[in-house]
Amino acid sequence: MSADSGCDRLPPETDQIRTALREWYEDEHRSFPWRETDDPYAILVCEVMSQQTQLDRVLDAWNGFLDRWPTVDELAAAERADVVGFWSEQRLGYNNRARYLHEAAEQVVDRYDGSFPTDPRELQELMGVGPYTANAVASFAFNNGDAVVDTNVKRVLYRAFDVPDDDAAFEAVARELMPANSSRLWNNAIMELGGVACEKKPRCDERACPWRAWCRAYEDGDFTAPDVPTQPAFEGSRRQMRGRVIAALKEHGTQRLADLGPRVRVDYRDDGTYGREWLAGLLEDLAEDGLVDVRTRSDGDRVARLKR
Repeated sequence: MSADSGCDRLPPETDQIRTALREWYEDEHRSFPWRETDDPYAILVCEVMSQQTQLDRVLDAWNGFLDRWPTVDELAAAERADVVGFWSEQRLGYNNRARYLHEAAEQVVDRYDGSFPTDPRELQELMGVGPYTANAVASFAFNNGDAVVDTNVKRVLYRAFDVPDDDAAFEAVARELMPANSSRLWNNAIMELGGVACEKKPRCDERACPWRAWCRAYEDGDFTAPDVPTQPAFEGSRRQMRGRVIAALKEHGTQRLADLGPRVRVDYRDDGTYGREWLAGLLEDLAEDGLVDVRTRSDGDRVARLKR
């Protein structure tokens, strides 16, 4: 498939997809202090520190760095050996990043009079700042970035919308999805989705992934991705059971839960591990995704049917 056709994989409900992700992020995202600031200096420090380090580990180092050098001017005036020493003590790896960060601070002070450029292309003129970091700073500090495409975002797009493993296709779909003038919120949200729900081992239901209703992987149980080459076991999985519910309702129409259960699992028992409560949970997920209706009849029995 050509890169230009990547957007053909998007469902027609693009506005609903955007709204679902935005609302999920606003309700569910992890709290980090760099998400509560629009200071480009603080954001640049975070981006450089987190290039190969988990965010939870970055937190103490980031706070300590900003306590010692709270502004770009103070970092520029610092001894480079002190900056590198701090980096090494925090075990942040690749001490050249500390040197580049110090030199970038000097550039901001000397060339830009202490004010960061706001455009991603101009931010790339800073030492050690590549396209990804420049776009992240432009997005999170100035709401002036393009769609971020990192490993997490690729995994989400590959699984959810079957985007091919092609950088140009990922970038095209990411741009199409991102609402205009929303790079700060959107890029944070889609990276968070990949970081906590669509991880290498997905936690779709546990993290209430907002894209389950549209997600190809959630529907068919194949959670491979560019960085996840081995397909997780499907046999006995929740994805398989969801599929069996749909298949049984398609074949037999409206059914009592007591009749539906054995058609989903041969070991179904009303009061067992795979019983009425377990089946109700599957049906609740499918109802939230707009796939089934569940109602209580006048005789008190609950029945399920495919949503029309």
